[in-house]
Order: sequence, then C-alpha cells, then structure tokens
Amino acid sequence: MESTEPGQIIILNGVPRSGKSSIAKVILDTFDGVWVNLGVDGFKQLTSQRYSPGIGLRPGGELSATIEPLIPVLYAAMYESIAAHSRMGINVVVDVGHHDAYSVPRGILFDSARRLKDLPVLFVGIRCPIDVIVERRKKTWSPNRGLDEHMRRWQREVHIPGIYDIEVDTAQRTPQECADKIRQHLEGGPVPTAFKRLAEIHLKHGTTAGRTPQ
Repeated sequence: MESTEPGQIIILNGVPRSGKSSIAKVILDTFDGVWVNLGVDGFKQLTSQRYSPGIGLRPGGELSATIEPLIPVLYAAMYESIAAHSRMGINVVVDVGHHDAYSVPRGILFDSARRLKDLPVLFVGIRCPIDVIVERRKKTWSPNRGLDEHMRRWQREVHIPGIYDIEVDTAQRTPQECADKIRQHLEGGPVPTAFKRLAEIHLKHGTTAGRTPQ
C-alpha cells in the first residue's frame, strides 16, 4: 500500500572499504519497516561497462574527457530514484562515496541534497583510519596492495565539506554497533538538518560549492 508519509532516507558516506555496505545490510535486516538499498555499488552494476566505473569514479579527474561529464547525470538519476522510493513510503539506505575532486568542481553532493530537500534524510559520515582501510583491501581484494595515492585522495576528499548529522568510526564499532547508534539518533537525537544545509549551499553557490569548507 502506498504510504502518505515519506520513507526515511539514510545516506552513508565514506571511502571504499570503510564498512558502509556492512552497516547498510544491518539496517536492511533489522530496522523496522520496508527498506531498500540504492547505493553506489548497485548503480555501478546497472551502468554499461563502456562507462565503468560510473558514479564510483575515484578522485583525480583522470577520465575527465570520457566518463566524468556523465557522472552528474548518473548521480541525479540515482537521487531522483531515492526520492521516488521515499515518496512512496519506502525507507532507503544509500552507501556512497561523495567527492568533488574532478577535473572541475561538479557540486554533486549539493545538487543531490537539493533533490531530497523536502524528504527526511539522515546524513552519516562513515570514518575509518587509512591503515585499517589498507588491511581490509589486502584481505578482500589484493594481499599485495598497499597504501597508494588513490587511497590518500579518497581519504582526503570524501569528507569535504564534513557537514553530517552523525558520524561513526568503523574501526571502533562493529556494523551492528554503528547501526544501533544510527537508530538511536533517529529515535531520540536532534532533527537531522545536514542535507537541508547542503541544499541551501547549493542555492547560494551552485556547482561552485563543491569545495566549500566546513
């Protein structure tokens, strides 16, 4: 049945291997109500291999002539889908890694906030020390893969401008503990305002807001 109340949106923002997907799974499995995951990995799989990695394009601007111009459109489509689910009363958890380190500022995070401005959004910063990220990559991807410049860029860029409703450290808490903290904030914490603040920045500065400091 279609609900008259919009579904809750939880956006988990952090670098690859920071634990976003594990937290999202706990939310899907344990939070009350109907939840779907509309995160970056799912949308990457829906994108043609010709444009891989799609919205997962890492910081650096190395594919500026081919893939990068498509990224704002792909993000816009993803966030419009998130908005559509919420308006139907479906709760949405989003695991993503926002950054603005493209060849030119794109302001994608701020535009995304504008698209959800009338919906309930909790914006969560997923923190994880870079040495822990390195060890996780070795275990899940390549045992010979050490710290490189791409990882440093992710760690440096993904939390700009750092406007969140809540932050969790996945090196200090399990996915269940992180999800519990998120649930507690939804049930008894301050009313989330981060995405509304980001939307206001977009209205004032447009795409040039991409490098706005906290």
